[in-house]
Amino acid sequence: MANDDSDAAISQSALPTPLVGYQLRGDDVVVTTANSAFETAFGEVPSATSLTTWLTTRGVDSATAADIAGSLAAESSVDTQVRLQGTDNATATRYRFRSIEETGSDDQYCLLTEQQPASTVEIDRLASVISHDLRNPLDVANAHLREARETGNEEHFDQLKASHDRMERIIRDVLTLARGERALDLTPDVDLGSVAAAAWETVDTEAATLTTPAPLPTLDADPDRLTRLFENLFRNSVEHGSADRHIRADDSTDQARSDADEPIEVRVGPVDGGFYVADDGVGIPGEERDRVFDPGYTTEPTSAGTGLGLTIVEEITEAHDWTVSLTDSAAGGARFEFRPVSAETH
Repeated sequence: MANDDSDAAISQSALPTPLVGYQLRGDDVVVTTANSAFETAFGEVPSATSLTTWLTTRGVDSATAADIAGSLAAESSVDTQVRLQGTDNATATRYRFRSIEETGSDDQYCLLTEQQPASTVEIDRLASVISHDLRNPLDVANAHLREARETGNEEHFDQLKASHDRMERIIRDVLTLARGERALDLTPDVDLGSVAAAAWETVDTEAATLTTPAPLPTLDADPDRLTRLFENLFRNSVEHGSADRHIRADDSTDQARSDADEPIEVRVGPVDGGFYVADDGVGIPGEERDRVFDPGYTTEPTSAGTGLGLTIVEEITEAHDWTVSLTDSAAGGARFEFRPVSAETH
């Protein structure tokens, strides 16, 4: 759909970086043109396709897609990062999606620059993943060790051993990633409910509760990596959902204080051939949803956490050829939805 009606269009078509043109028609931002690099990366886009529709079909969550289109419609600049699925339906790639200043033509443009992290960043990130993932079973092991010392109950030693075994598996996974071996150890028809329940036992969930209100589907998955995915989601709900509840209660009414004292409930259920993990905390604002998967991002700068929990979730998701989207739960908290790519494209 490249437009070659002007010298400017010719130079844009020759640009090696994906470029997409758009116009505001009514209340909608529609795609009007794209250069060759764009069509190579994402395929041809039918004329007058809604930009919001195109973004969501390429894997961007609906709230983020609507925010981008809304900013462009309001003639505000856009400079954000999104993960987009290419024409080969392979793992989504992170792009910098940036609007270009006034071009002097009817079409306005956005440039999509593929983001390639430096090797030094990857090394630092790998080290942080090790410390973050090991903290879950280490905290549980320390808690059971204290109880064993105080009570002499030998059942705590069984839990202590289970935590040590979990840490050993994590170390093996990290070594696999460090050596560049990205293959999963897939098991057919993994019972998601059993994996979720096992992951819940490895996380310090305080007074929170886990609910699985309906039979969960079975999926081909790597059970160890899937366990880590659930662990990080559960930890995120318990730590951030509970903390944000109490922050909100400090500045609100007595009723809000009462709500803040209620333990977090986490639910795991089926959705469109996949599954969701939701909580009844305060949720994640729409403008923050595309950033929560970025390495190091956290809503609590003073927290002892590394801000890598959801980054790990996204990486495990992509390794399984699943998609992850973030929205509001029925109770107003955060809801993460996971679907196989095949389910998204059919």
